[in-house]
Amino acid sequence: MPKIKLLVSYDGTDFCGWQKQKDHAFAPELPSVQETIEKGLEKIFRHPIDLCASGRTDAGVHAIGQVCHFETDRPLPKDLCWALKPQLPDSIAPKAAWIAPDEFHATLSAVKKTYRYWIWNHPRSSALLTRYSWWIRNPLDLDFMNQASQYLIKHQDFESFRSVGTPVKHTFREIYGAQWAYKKPNLIEFRVTGNGFMKQMVRNIVGTIVDLNQKNQQVTRMQEILDAKDRRKAGPTAPPQGLFLSKVYYPKDLDNKCRQI
Repeated sequence: MPKIKLLVSYDGTDFCGWQKQKDHAFAPELPSVQETIEKGLEKIFRHPIDLCASGRTDAGVHAIGQVCHFETDRPLPKDLCWALKPQLPDSIAPKAAWIAPDEFHATLSAVKKTYRYWIWNHPRSSALLTRYSWWIRNPLDLDFMNQASQYLIKHQDFESFRSVGTPVKHTFREIYGAQWAYKKPNLIEFRVTGNGFMKQMVRNIVGTIVDLNQKNQQVTRMQEILDAKDRRKAGPTAPPQGLFLSKVYYPKDLDNKCRQI
């Protein structure tokens, strides 16, 4: 069957995360992003849809550029995104759609990802950003935080930033870039790009760097944490609402085979 590639964005506040969990014994009451989009697609194509994404986002985490795919043998609407939008809540927005080649897989074909994390760094909270940022009252030192982030940029073992109870084949990942900057006054953005990320890895990194800064630790402490390969040596997990899956990258030759619809 033809394979359809979708680019979607969503506000994760009102969802239990990307992955559907209704069949689990202790499934949360909140819906998942996956099942919500699947139900919308099923209204259009009139058959069950199995949606596969580039990766799972946790409860409360947002996406600017999540990529997913599904298969269907039914006729396609002239504008799939336009047809799908009325079937979805306002918190989910389909942005683009393509007919993809058989070898495309939203998860397995991805070569790298970029995440962003927002911190509102001001003595007073922001009502408009409370769903999209971590409020920290005390001033943060971006020079320190950027120096600490440089220890991340290479292929190495990130065991110290793996959440307890998260099964993975190995904990080696490669980070290509990691930088802190002011997006606008008082709003700090951390942007990190790597070939893959473990569950809560970005939030664990953010929480650790903020913790080191607030406790006036030496910047070399970051290397000690990485060398320890022990989650207990790192800092707390940053809250989910500041995290965004920003972009998923695929090989150019594969992108070139996708025909936008």
